[in-house]
Amino acid sequence: MKITIVQFAPIFGEKENNIEKIINYIKSDSADIILFPELCTTGYFFTGRAELSPVAEYREGEFCSEMKQLAVERNIIIIAGFAEKAADKIYNSCGLFFPKPEYNSIYRKTHLFYKEKFSFEAGDTGFFVVDYKEWDIRIGTMICYDWRFPESARSLALQGADLIVCPSNLVTDVWQNVMSARALENMVWLAVSNRCGTESRNGEELVFKGNSAMYDTYGRQLGICSADNEEALTIEFQPHTSRNKSFNEFNDIFNDRRPEYYK
Repeated sequence: MKITIVQFAPIFGEKENNIEKIINYIKSDSADIILFPELCTTGYFFTGRAELSPVAEYREGEFCSEMKQLAVERNIIIIAGFAEKAADKIYNSCGLFFPKPEYNSIYRKTHLFYKEKFSFEAGDTGFFVVDYKEWDIRIGTMICYDWRFPESARSLALQGADLIVCPSNLVTDVWQNVMSARALENMVWLAVSNRCGTESRNGEELVFKGNSAMYDTYGRQLGICSADNEEALTIEFQPHTSRNKSFNEFNDIFNDRRPEYYK
């Protein structure tokens, strides 16, 4: 199975242009899975709910409808971050769109970073895994700052995730110290799609660090994008190899757990 990790710089507030760019990436790619960054339709650095609301959309909106249709037409899995309206709330969400629409799902970011708290509600979906039986792959999602909590990836791994995807807008350098550990300690495949570029709002600038990457079940980095450029990284992997949690004849990382002492 092949996954393409797309790293690009969404233009703040230019939703139509960003969606057009996303569609062009999808139509020019031949991988089984294509992964885009967090909030890739809108840009990131919103100053509050009033500014965010006009570009957020319901799950039945234009963007999700386009992704649903393309997933079916092209027989691919599309994973992308967007601002999701739900009643009077807005979430930092990630859509998972499958060739079989009954598997389509939306994850809402659990842990909000920095000034996101002024624009978004904390996610209420919890961590879950989609078992896409058509291709025998189990996919779990976390978004950006979720990485800093080991419980995020562990929750997904305990639910049987083969692949953890992490759409991101990462602005620190410390995450690269940890992503390989998240893959290794759970023996899962891990794909990070981070954006690049900068956004300046109200005299404050955020620099997004790029370096989108893929890690194998031993935490080895299989490929990495540059820090600054828009590019796509395609990696071939075997999802089912994550299901054996043994690393020798006596040790299994899940069977060896002793949660009664993890207090």
